[in-house]
Order: sequence, then C-alpha cells, then structure tokens
Amino acid sequence: MDSVNLADAKARLSELVEKAEAGEVIQIMRRGKPVAQLTAVSQKRQKLDVAALRAFTESMPMQPESAGDFIRRMRDEDRY
Repeated sequence: MDSVNLADAKARLSELVEKAEAGEVIQIMRRGKPVAQLTAVSQKRQKLDVAALRAFTESMPMQPESAGDFIRRMRDEDRY
C-alpha cells in the first residue's frame, strides 16, 4: 500500500487514479495520519439476456442497401 501526503496527492491525482485503477491501494495522509484511501471501484457485470437481444434484433427492419453502399453514398453525396 502506497502512502502519499495530501499535497502530493493533489499534484499527482491522475497518476494515483491510474494506480488505483490497476489494483493498488493508495493511502492519503495529512500530517502523518491517514485520512483517506483511494481504491478502484468494483463494477458488477450484468448478465446478457441473449433471448431479449435476439428478439430485439429480429424486430429491426432490413435496410434496403448494404452498410458499405450506405457509407459510400453518404461520403460521395457530402461536400467537403
């Protein structure tokens, strides 16, 4: 666990956030006493509902032209 005084933490916040994001725990000290701790936030992954996704994509209408033709037409019609 790294310890950093408050003034250094203010000056190097971006670096400390990157370290915390990578899994390190950083303790912020004021006058030699710990006052805060910087850690990564654990985010819960949501399960993907495959049936709902499949139903949604099947409900979408087919496009009259391919994606490549659409992009080409958009590029050719636009003025630069």
